Amino acid sequence: MAKEQQFVAQIADIETDFPQWYTDVVLKTKLVDYGPVKGTMVIRPYGYAIWENIQKEFDKRFKDNGYENAYFPLLIPMSFMTKEAEHVEGFAPEVAVVTHAGGEKLQEPLCVRPTSETIIGTMYGKWVESWRDLPVRMNQWANVMRWEKTTRPFLRTSEFLWQEGHSVFATAEEAEEETQKLLAVYAEFAKTCLSMPVLTGKKTEKEKFAGAVATYGMEAMMHDGKSLQSGTSHYLGQNFSKAFDIKFTDKDGVQKYGYTMSFGVSTRLIGALIMTHGDMRGLVLPPVVAPVQAVIVPIAAKKAGVLEVCRDLCDRLKKAGVRAVLDDSENSPGWKFNEWEMKGVPVRIELGPRDLEAGKMLCARRDNFEKTELALDNAEEGVRALLGEIAVNLYNKAEERMNSRIVSAETLEELLAGVDGGNFVRAGWCGCRACEDKVKAFAQATSRVMDKENTAKKCVSCGKPSAHTIFFARAY
Repeated sequence: MAKEQQFVAQIADIETDFPQWYTDVVLKTKLVDYGPVKGTMVIRPYGYAIWENIQKEFDKRFKDNGYENAYFPLLIPMSFMTKEAEHVEGFAPEVAVVTHAGGEKLQEPLCVRPTSETIIGTMYGKWVESWRDLPVRMNQWANVMRWEKTTRPFLRTSEFLWQEGHSVFATAEEAEEETQKLLAVYAEFAKTCLSMPVLTGKKTEKEKFAGAVATYGMEAMMHDGKSLQSGTSHYLGQNFSKAFDIKFTDKDGVQKYGYTMSFGVSTRLIGALIMTHGDMRGLVLPPVVAPVQAVIVPIAAKKAGVLEVCRDLCDRLKKAGVRAVLDDSENSPGWKFNEWEMKGVPVRIELGPRDLEAGKMLCARRDNFEKTELALDNAEEGVRALLGEIAVNLYNKAEERMNSRIVSAETLEELLAGVDGGNFVRAGWCGCRACEDKVKAFAQATSRVMDKENTAKKCVSCGKPSAHTIFFARAY
């Protein structure tokens, strides 16, 4: 049996039991473990290293767009949550509430933040006074808690890590433009850092963020054809400004309410990249966020000079900006190959006595299992170029798969057949909530995002003229 067709022991078959494959992979590669409280996860060092690389790349992008990092309290007075009616209604089922502290009952219950629009809105209401204070752009790296009933590591847990950006502008046009701009930042990051193609667009009224005027989402196709919401950007209008008194004196001397927006991505992105790129042997990590980009495996390590050259090569790669490790453990080369393949390291470098004599090293790519010889003298440039090729190849493979699995439907029966086949389905929608609900009931599929152009002629549910073309899918 060909190497790429073999299964790693104790990992379920990705094609026949994808949910179990996912669970096996995240546990056996030591990305996470289950926490003692139901629905929580412990992010282990290898998993957290991925998150750190995601943070680092996003942080640069946010700061380039004028954002400053800040931190706001975890505990929010319950009265804050009730100031914006739609917001509190949307989050009420998921809110964890603290009623006692220090052995006494609190005068006012506190909620553990499910999101921070309320507490940040309160502070912005204190800080914003004049048009000179605008725009306000802040980002927070934090944890949030949403009491989920059904959980799965990274995809949906009671507590997770994320970033949430919050801005205030003088005009609706500026806030709406910012909402679209940050969605574009997300999409660019998905492509260049996660090698992950996405669909972006506006959400329906049913699927929008609680309290928003409009929500825009980023959807990625997983290996099994389901969709994963991987990031959202919200235009909040004046809903939170009026609730939290975010007012400023404009140039004309008149007091006005500001216009706000918010945006966020979470550790769910780690689940997204696992389910986009993973294969039957385990993880396949995009080079930009991989904790280890290249692993060096000595062959016949006890032979003179092998370990010395391996150590020197590892140091050279690190100095060149490559996240490299040397596996000089007592395990056999075959064991090491399997272990690092399962952990998704983009490049494996094999180096033995014959390679030293030839002045070369053998490089195995994780994305396609191809092997190539590179000159030892030019190792830094060769490995960096290889990492770039792998990132592009991963994106192209995922994009080709996604594009091949987008189908169109004009009837509910066609839509059902489409999602049953593991596809995203483009279909018309009249704009009626009842028709959207009917699709969910009939096909167990939800509207993900609106296509940028309405090319459908009629609603897939009622047959009336189409107001929007929607991407429908089953989703995590």
